[in-house]
Amino acid sequence: MNFQRRVLTVLMAASLNAGAAFAQKGETVKIAWIDPLSGLMATVGQNQWHGYQFFAQKFNANNPAGVKFELVGIDNKLSPAETLNALKAAIDQGVRYVVQGLGSGVALALVDAVNQHNERNPGREVVYLNYAALDPDLTNSRCSFWHFRLDADTSMKMEALTAFIKEQPDVKKVYLINQNYAHGQQVSKFAKADLARKRPDIQIVGDDLHPLAQVRDFAPYIAKIKASGADTVITGNWGSDLALLVKAAGDAGLKVNFYTYYASLGGTPTALGKGAEGRVFLVSSGGYNMGGTFTSLANEYKKRFNDDWYTGSIYHAYSLLSTAMAKAKSTDPVKVAQAMEGLKFTSLNGEVEMRKSDHQLQQGLSISRWQKVTPKAPYDIEGTGFTFASVKYYAPYVSSTPTSCQMSSR
Repeated sequence: MNFQRRVLTVLMAASLNAGAAFAQKGETVKIAWIDPLSGLMATVGQNQWHGYQFFAQKFNANNPAGVKFELVGIDNKLSPAETLNALKAAIDQGVRYVVQGLGSGVALALVDAVNQHNERNPGREVVYLNYAALDPDLTNSRCSFWHFRLDADTSMKMEALTAFIKEQPDVKKVYLINQNYAHGQQVSKFAKADLARKRPDIQIVGDDLHPLAQVRDFAPYIAKIKASGADTVITGNWGSDLALLVKAAGDAGLKVNFYTYYASLGGTPTALGKGAEGRVFLVSSGGYNMGGTFTSLANEYKKRFNDDWYTGSIYHAYSLLSTAMAKAKSTDPVKVAQAMEGLKFTSLNGEVEMRKSDHQLQQGLSISRWQKVTPKAPYDIEGTGFTFASVKYYAPYVSSTPTSCQMSSR
């Protein structure tokens, strides 16, 4: 059964069970979106905000629970302290569901704050949906019943990246460059461990950590990469930190392969341009050129916002919530959180599962490569005439990693 038919089957089943599933039909569910709308990462934040608005409209027109989603957007300036103020403001407005994704440092602070609030305020609990903060500690040592991660974490994506690199004989010398915060540190850690296990012949010839969203000139870092003799760079950088990095590489004529987590984010594709053709790889849960519903939605988003939608986990958020609310026959956060545990549902990249033991979504991952637009890969990113085309798909079990989470149940 193809993807579109699977989606149709799910929607028909929801319709047939409308009497049970729509126990809360028409109820408004407030969601606080807390991420940056100012500073160097504002472009990425604006894209995410538009994505949440776009899919709220889509799911309000049709979702398994029949609820209406209302968004409350708050700029946290990529600051943990501002995030805590934003959470308090959202709760004061009656919000019971929070989404955030840009910055694992912010996410760690948010988890602690949500835990504390829920412990002190029984009956006013808040659930946190994390759509992009990838630090594995969030679903291991710092796991929480109230936290659900919708994207694959840093270790999962590195499993897929290194499974691909294992089969690339031209990769011999790797340079690691990452932002100096939780996610970047974990990218470095897991890259070294996974390569040692899968390709012990590969040399790590550099390992740099730089300040998050502060570097404006990456030329000195590019000079170090050149001098190291690296043929490959692995980076978890995102936003301006990746766009400026690859621009500096292009300006310096650095001809190496880049293996990335976020090369599709706003501004980076333009910085890549023709000079990076065939040399930049991206690990992700979906892709513009996968066809069907994903591509159709990406085209519609682009027409509406003159921008590229690149965060598939936004769709996961609404799909998970509405499916769980239908199952729970309630919008109460405690009942919905319980319903989300172990829930399997169909999303844009096929069937996914919210693992009960740690609240980490299990899903397939793809490796795609930067290339010219073709009839088989027609989506033009940022008007560059180039796109990311899938070269390898890995089923969920390939990138699934164990968890040390000791979840306190409700």
